Amino acid sequence: MGLGKFAKEVVREGKRVRWPKREVLFPSILVVVIIAALTGMILMGEDALGKALIDVLKDAFHK
Repeated sequence: MGLGKFAKEVVREGKRVRWPKREVLFPSILVVVIIAALTGMILMGEDALGKALIDVLKDAFHK
């Protein structure tokens, strides 16, 4: 399959997609952004706790 045929098929499929209305799309985007931010903060917290635990263990076994 050539690149031109692939591009035409992508455009054709894009026209067949039933796109959501703006009233549905923007709240959905907001939910995704909020969940991603919360997940990032949770992972940052876990990373900080893991680093603190490793530092405590290093100090305990280094002495």
